[in-house]
Amino acid sequence: MIRVQREDFDIGAEIGGLTGGNRGIGGVASFVGLVRDMAGGDAIGAMTLEHYPGMTEKKLAEIEAEAGRRWTLDGSLIIHRYGRLKPGDRIVLVVTASAHREAALASCAFLIDWLKTEAPFWKLEETPAGGKWVAAHAEDDAAAKRWDAGPNDPPLRAGEGRVGVASANEATGRRD
Repeated sequence: MIRVQREDFDIGAEIGGLTGGNRGIGGVASFVGLVRDMAGGDAIGAMTLEHYPGMTEKKLAEIEAEAGRRWTLDGSLIIHRYGRLKPGDRIVLVVTASAHREAALASCAFLIDWLKTEAPFWKLEETPAGGKWVAAHAEDDAAAKRWDAGPNDPPLRAGEGRVGVASANEATGRRD
């Protein structure tokens, strides 16, 4: 499910709506992105997110569909806000649900990485020196690239050799 909206969202209500009593779900992973008060050493008073209606939803649906091709999911949700947001405000919610934790964790990380590089949003940060458009970051591109499958590789699915606890741990930054 995809939503692009100006309004804030209730994280608990959104997760409850996604899982909706499905007793087959064994794992739910989520990510909430927030507006920071500092970026690159600059104080941020607010951030304005812009998008092209229609085009943005289409691209988000493509990204979500790719996660569904790679992992067996019982549900996924992407909510992305637009408009003027202040530090501490929620920007994005990504939730994935699956019978197994590894698919939920890895698919959530995948969605976050691809949203950062593929979703058509433009960010204007308000700093003491004036407005500054946020440029793409090489580390975001590198994070998204780690999900590139080889041309002859089948889609990644939970329980298949290439998606295991080790890869889920790597995707989430866990070291144990």
